[in-house]
Amino acid sequence: MKKVITIFIYLLAGHFFVSAQVFNPVKWNASVEKLSDTEYMLIAEAQIESGWHLYSQDVPEGGPIATSFTFDDANGKITLIGNTIEEEGHSVNDPVFDMVIKFFENEAVFKQKIKVSEPVESIQAFVEFMSCDDTKCSPPTEVDLTFNINSSSSVEKTNTTVESNTESAPPVKETKGLWGIFFIAFFSGFAALLTPCVFPMIPMTVSFFTKQSKTKAAGIKNAIIYGVSIIVIYVLLGTLVSLIFGADALNALSTNVWFNLAFFILLIIFATSFLGAFEIMLPNSWANKVDSQADRGGLIGIFFMALALAIVSFSCTGPIVGTLLVEAASGGSQSGPIVGMLGFSLAIALPFALFAAFPGWLNSLPKSGGWLNTVKVVLGFLELALAFKFLSNADLVLQLHWLEREVFIAIWIAIFGALAMYLFGKIQLPHDSPLSHISVGRLSLGLLSLAFTIYMIPGLWGAPLNLISAFPPPQHYSESPYGVGFTQLGSGNTASNNHEDLPDGAHLMPPHDILAFNDYDKGLAYAKKVGKPVMIDFTGHACVNCRKMEQNVWVKPQVLEKLKNDVVLISLYVDDKRKLKDNEIVDSKLRPGKKLKYIGQKWSELQTIKYKANTQPMYVLMDHNEDNLIEPVAYTPNVDDYNSWLEKGISNFKNQEGK
Repeated sequence: MKKVITIFIYLLAGHFFVSAQVFNPVKWNASVEKLSDTEYMLIAEAQIESGWHLYSQDVPEGGPIATSFTFDDANGKITLIGNTIEEEGHSVNDPVFDMVIKFFENEAVFKQKIKVSEPVESIQAFVEFMSCDDTKCSPPTEVDLTFNINSSSSVEKTNTTVESNTESAPPVKETKGLWGIFFIAFFSGFAALLTPCVFPMIPMTVSFFTKQSKTKAAGIKNAIIYGVSIIVIYVLLGTLVSLIFGADALNALSTNVWFNLAFFILLIIFATSFLGAFEIMLPNSWANKVDSQADRGGLIGIFFMALALAIVSFSCTGPIVGTLLVEAASGGSQSGPIVGMLGFSLAIALPFALFAAFPGWLNSLPKSGGWLNTVKVVLGFLELALAFKFLSNADLVLQLHWLEREVFIAIWIAIFGALAMYLFGKIQLPHDSPLSHISVGRLSLGLLSLAFTIYMIPGLWGAPLNLISAFPPPQHYSESPYGVGFTQLGSGNTASNNHEDLPDGAHLMPPHDILAFNDYDKGLAYAKKVGKPVMIDFTGHACVNCRKMEQNVWVKPQVLEKLKNDVVLISLYVDDKRKLKDNEIVDSKLRPGKKLKYIGQKWSELQTIKYKANTQPMYVLMDHNEDNLIEPVAYTPNVDDYNSWLEKGISNFKNQEGK
C-alpha cells in the first residue's frame, strides 16, 4: 500500500530553503464561484505531483491524518452551509493500518458553500493535510488559503494561487487496482467452470452448436456469439450494481460498519450453500420463460440461451458472483464491479468458443462426477474464511476487540484445518459421493491446506505471518503484542524488565523490549548518563514505511542487538496531535506568525530546521554534543545496509570517546 507524506514549505531567515530532502508535492489554488447575491462556493484545488497522494477528509479511526479545512467567519458575516465536499478519489487497503483508506492522486477538489450576511472582500481559511509516496512520509502541514470575493464585480469566479501553482495534472488513474480486480475475477470464473452447474454444460452446449449449424464455421460463429452474450449479461449485472450504489456509496462500503456486517452475513450464507446446507436458486418460472425465448433462433435465441445458462447455473455461480461484486464494490471504485464481471464472464465464455472451434478437445475433458462437488465445497471453505475478514473490518472500526488477531487466526486455523480433513476424506458433507480412494490432485490440495494451517499456528504466539498480512488484524490489535502465552525474560537489556526501574520518560517497545524515549531532552540526558550514542527516529503514527522498518529490519538479530544495547533510541512522532503545554507553545521559525500547538509540530520543525528534511522515516546517529556521527538515512529496507550504517556510526562514537 502507499503512504502519507506532507508538503512542507518553510521560510527561514527571509528566504525559501530548498533541499533534496525537503518536498513540496502539493500546491493549492483557491477560487470563488458566485451562486447568488448572498451565496458563494469556495473551491480549494490541490495539484499533487505524480507518485504522491493526499488523504481524504474522512479516514477511519486509527488511520492517518485527514485533510481538514478551517474557515474564518469574518466576525459573524459568514455562515457555512453544510460540510466541505470532496470529489470521488479512490481507496486502497493499507497493509499497516489494516483498513481501506481514501486518497487522491494528481489533483483533488474540495468545495464549501457559504452564505454572506454582509459584504466582505475576502475569506481566510487554512487547510491541514498529509501526503505520501511509496518511500517516505512527512508531517501534517497547514497552508493558508485566501478566497477573494468582490461583491460589486460581475466576474463570478476569481482565483488565488497558493504556493505557486503547477501545470494541470493528468486525470486520476485506477488501472493498478482494476487490473487486480480483473485477474481475481478471471480466475474465479475458471473456478466457477469446475462446478456441477456449469462444467456439464460445456460439452452439451458446444455439441448443440456444432450439430445444429450447417457448417463448421457457422457453429464456431454461433458459439462465439454465445460467449459474447455471456459476457454482456454479466457486465450488465456489474454495471447495474455500480449505477445503483454510485461512487460515493462504493467508497463507503469498506469502512462502514453495517456494510461490513452485511457482507459478513452474505458470505456466510454463500459459504453455507456451497457446503451443501441448501441451494440458492432463482425462480423456476424465470428459467422456463427464458428457455421459451431461446427457441426463437438467431441472435436473439442465442442470447437467451446464454441467459438461461446464467439462471440455471446460479446456484453455483451466484455465490462466486456475489463475493466478487462485494470485493470489487468495497474497493471504492465505481468501475470495479464492471471490470470484475468482465473478467469473470470472459473466463466462463472462453471454453465455449474454444471447444466449438476445436471440438476434438472435448474428448480430453474429465468426466463429470463427485469431484465437481468437491470444488464447490472447497470454494465454500474459502468464502467462509473471507467472511471473517469483513467481520474483522467492523470490529476494527468499532474498536470492540472482540475479534482480535489471535481469535481471527484461530478461526482461520479451524477453517483450513477442517478443509484439509475434508480433502483427506475424514469429513463428509451432504452432497458428497462415496470416496473409495483419494486422487493425487485431492491429496496434493489437502497437503497444501494442512501446510497452510500449520504455517498459521505460530501466529498465535506473535509470528508476523507475512503471507496473509493483509487479512488478520494488525499485530498491535491483539490480546498481547507479545503473543499468546509469552512471558518476558531477561535479555541483556540495559533497563530492568521491571517497568518501575525504567529511566524517566522511557518505555519498552513491544514485542522486543527496545528501550525508547519519546522526549528529546530526556533521551539525550539518559544517553549522557550511560555513555551511549543517540539514535533519533523521526517517525509517525501514520508512517507506513516506519512500520515496515520496525517489523522487517529492526527485528533482525544483528540490528536488534545494537538497538537494545549500543544506542539510546529517541522516537519522535511528527504527527503526534497531543497539545503542547502552555509554557511550551512557541512561535514557529518556519512559518512566521504561527504558533507550534502540537507535540508533533515541535519535532517536525526540529527535523526540518536541523536536518533539512521533512520525510519519515529518518534516522540520525549523534553524539552527546548533538553532532552527527554519520550521515542520516531514510527508509532502508536492506538489512545489511542498515546494519552497516549502525555499525559505522557506533564505531565513530567509540573512536570519538576514546580520544
